[in-house]
Amino acid sequence: MRLPDAEHTARPWRIHEITPDFRIEDVWAYRTPGAGPDDFPAMLAALRAAGGLNENPAVVRFLFAVRWKLGAVFGWDRPDEGVKGRVESLCDRLPPDLRQDAAGEPVSNTPFTMVYELRDECAIELANRTVHDICHLGWVPNNDGEYELRMAALVKPNGLFGRLYMAAIKPFRYLIVYPAMTGNGNAPG
Repeated sequence: MRLPDAEHTARPWRIHEITPDFRIEDVWAYRTPGAGPDDFPAMLAALRAAGGLNENPAVVRFLFAVRWKLGAVFGWDRPDEGVKGRVESLCDRLPPDLRQDAAGEPVSNTPFTMVYELRDECAIELANRTVHDICHLGWVPNNDGEYELRMAALVKPNGLFGRLYMAAIKPFRYLIVYPAMTGNGNAPG
């Protein structure tokens, strides 16, 4: 379910400290029936075990395949356009208490790299010629006393081209990708 930006900004997430120059693109909630306050690490492990982008519904895999093909043809995803190429990694902005050994490591079956992981939030990033993107995952109590997964996409588009790109993919994200990833209302995977 799509949520207002305030559902992300009003929370005391550590991500706010290191992303003041990023804007919120999307905030979504994913139901996780039966989940409790200490289940965030298990949720992250389940998402990783589910195979990342490789295990999304067919329509989502198709859209990502098209995107990666376009990126290859037009050079959007070259290493010099990414993290440590065109942009500095958020890992370079981390305060000492957030620095972790896994920072900067690839996240399996995704184009993202790890920024940090805590008991109730996690941040991963990617960059290419179009945008610098942060996927922030958080663990939040809901009105039923259970917990749910929250995902916020924080972006810094790369100039006019990046802003046009983000506008062009918005209908696909809202009408196809996010609804397909939520499936029957449970967490993505």
